[in-house]
Amino acid sequence: MADLPLKGGPLEPGQTIGILGGGQLGRMLATAAARLGFDVVILDPEPDAPAGRVAAHTIVASYDDPQGLEALGAAAGIVTYEFENVPAQAVARLAEMGVEVAPGPLALRIAQDRLEEKTFLNGHGAPTVAFAAADTPEAAVAAAEQLGLPVLMKTRREGYDGKGQRWVEHAADAAAAFRALGGVPVILEAAAEFVRELSVIAARGRDGATAVYPLAENHHEGGILRRSIAPARVTPALADQAERIAARVLAGLDYVGVIGIELFEMADGRLLVNEIAPRVHNTGHWTLDGCEVDQFEQHIRAIAGWPLGPTVAVARVEMLNLLGEEADQWLKFAAEPETRLHLYGKRDAKPGRKMGHVNRVKPL
Repeated sequence: MADLPLKGGPLEPGQTIGILGGGQLGRMLATAAARLGFDVVILDPEPDAPAGRVAAHTIVASYDDPQGLEALGAAAGIVTYEFENVPAQAVARLAEMGVEVAPGPLALRIAQDRLEEKTFLNGHGAPTVAFAAADTPEAAVAAAEQLGLPVLMKTRREGYDGKGQRWVEHAADAAAAFRALGGVPVILEAAAEFVRELSVIAARGRDGATAVYPLAENHHEGGILRRSIAPARVTPALADQAERIAARVLAGLDYVGVIGIELFEMADGRLLVNEIAPRVHNTGHWTLDGCEVDQFEQHIRAIAGWPLGPTVAVARVEMLNLLGEEADQWLKFAAEPETRLHLYGKRDAKPGRKMGHVNRVKPL
């Protein structure tokens, strides 16, 4: 792959990085960028966004607002994003202005459509469960019968943390599930009888260099990540398999930045890819206290054209998401000597909302 140099070479300390999105991932990216000497400008529709309160500048505008994008492009040497549902037209508008966005538009397009994502993965040596698309209730029924039951039906676009998806136990129920999901195009996925869920966080720099973090073992509740344990206890063969998958995905997307890849470990030792996220990832939060260079600094290094940092684990970490009012126990967590508390600065503690996380650190 050809190098992707920034105009004039790597960004120098004192220059500005733009971030589309002002949530917790944007906040932690902004903090990492500031530590490396960069200024950060956030574009977010909310005037009190968590990332905006730690950034040098904030532009309050919708993600596809022309004036907001003009201001972002004028201020930033490069723009990145904290979530994959950024409107594609926003990235296209920045490109028209000559502003580089990393990760690039291909990764964004692939990640925004679950059918394109699964098709891309299978075409690049990253196996997934069997799947089929449906655009009508009748097609949903036929796809369910083809794949075998039960099947997981998901909207092709949008949806996260368990939203936008339904299990279908009987083929006759597929039509009702299709309508319940809004009557929009869906993808049906065969059930995966996996042993456990794993994930790998990987990075690719502008020179094509890659860096892969140790695997994490993940546990979900109600479709929301509850905790990650890393480094996961895996065989060298399984770790090598994950690294090969990550390398194929990064190269196939001509990727620059950090990516999260969710995996199913099957009973026969194979790894299947569940999904990819073209950004820093919740299952990589353990790296903040468990690695020499965490995923947020790594992402900033990659998009700025700096050398990638080491991904060696220096501790074993259990990362626990704090949902809703659980973050009110901050004083208790702060008193635990093995616990590192990370709060996101969100104002409203809604049920199920990620308000922060703790990393419980133990020796390797």
